[in-house]
Amino acid sequence: MLVIAASDKGGTGRSVTSANLAYQRALAGDDVCYVDFDFGSSSSATVFDVPEAAHGVAQGGLHSYLEGDSGEPLRLDVWQRTEHPVLLDRPPGSGRLVLLPGDVSGGEFATDEENLNRCVDLLLLLNSEFDIVIVDLSAGRSYAMDMVLEATARHPLRNVETRWLVFHRWTRQHVNAVHGLVFDRHGILHAGADRGHDRDRLDASVRFVRTAVPDLGSALWSQVSPAQAAWMHWCDNQLARLAARLGVGESRVLGTVPLEPVLQWREQLITGEDVRIAGKETLEALEELARRLTDDTYWELP
Repeated sequence: MLVIAASDKGGTGRSVTSANLAYQRALAGDDVCYVDFDFGSSSSATVFDVPEAAHGVAQGGLHSYLEGDSGEPLRLDVWQRTEHPVLLDRPPGSGRLVLLPGDVSGGEFATDEENLNRCVDLLLLLNSEFDIVIVDLSAGRSYAMDMVLEATARHPLRNVETRWLVFHRWTRQHVNAVHGLVFDRHGILHAGADRGHDRDRLDASVRFVRTAVPDLGSALWSQVSPAQAAWMHWCDNQLARLAARLGVGESRVLGTVPLEPVLQWREQLITGEDVRIAGKETLEALEELARRLTDDTYWELP
C-alpha cells in the first residue's frame, strides 16, 4: 500500500505524524518504508534520530535518483542507524523500518518523462517489497505532488492501493487551505483527474488528519477563566461548522492528534517511554491513527 502524506502549509505536523505512523506500523509487524519527497526541506531523519541524514544526504538521495544522478536511492535501516535510545533495542516481532532520505542540497524540480519513469519504477519496487510505503510530499501544490499524481495515474501503479492523508492544524486558515488543496480547480482531485485518475476513486482515497487540536476538557486548559473557556468552545464549534461546510468535517477525518508540547518542540517519535512527559492521549491517538490506516471501514465515502 502507498500512503501519500500531503499538506497545504508547512508546520502542520505532516512529517512528524507520518514518521510516528511508520514507527507504529513497524512495531505492529509491518515492513514499512518512509520516502522523503519533501525535496526542498529533507528533514524527516531528525524525527527518527538518524543524525547522518538530519539535513539530507550528500550522495544518493531521492533528488539525485529522480534526476538520474544515481542508479538507486540510498536506504537507511532506522533500527540500525538511529541514535534514539528506545529504537536502538528493536522490539521482537517488529517489521522493517527503512528511510529513503532526500539530498542535502536538493530542491523542487519540474516533472519530465525521465524522472517520472524513475518515480514509477521506485514506487512499484517499494510497494512489492514493503507492506506500507509512506511518501512524504513537500507542502502545498508542489512539483512533488504533481509527480506523484502523475505516477500513480500510470498503468503500472493504477491498481496499487493508494491512500492520501491530508494534514492540517485546527485553525480557520488551515481548514480553508486544506479544502483548497483537495477541492479547488488545481487541487488534488481536479489535478488527479486531469492526469487520468478516476475522480471518484481518488476522492474515496483522501482522508484528513487534524493536528495540534486542543482538548478543551484536559487539565492543560482547566485553569483558564470562564470567559476564555466559553470563547474557546465557541471557536471550536465554529471551526467544526466551517469544516463540515467545506467537506473536511468529521466524516472525512481519519484521526486527530492533540496539541502536544513534546511534538511541538521536539518533533520526535512518541514511544511508550515518553508517556511520562508526553500525554498518554497523544500516544493513543497515534496508535489509533496507525490502525485506521488500513481499516477499510474508515475509507468508505459517507
